[in-house]
Amino acid sequence: MLTSKQRAYLRGIANTIDTIVHIGKGGMSDEIIKQADDALTAREIIKGKCLESSPITPREAADTIAEKINADVVQVIGFKFVLYRPNPDEPVIKLPKAKK
Repeated sequence: MLTSKQRAYLRGIANTIDTIVHIGKGGMSDEIIKQADDALTAREIIKGKCLESSPITPREAADTIAEKINADVVQVIGFKFVLYRPNPDEPVIKLPKAKK
């Protein structure tokens, strides 16, 4: 679970990255989930987009993908969403410490 400070930090990183997951009129598929899983393993943070022709909302898409691949939803704005999952072997992104 991410704190608000960690979310803010990840949102700042997400501003500069390109959208790599696109969900179109075909909706959610195993290929999209696999693509997101592979991308998160390599990058730790990804940005996705639901096209206007998509039968699902960006919130539904982000929640579905995050649940299936054990990731965190950082934000959903408009048609775009950001997902984060730390790489267990070689983490690249250093999150701010959570206060106890």
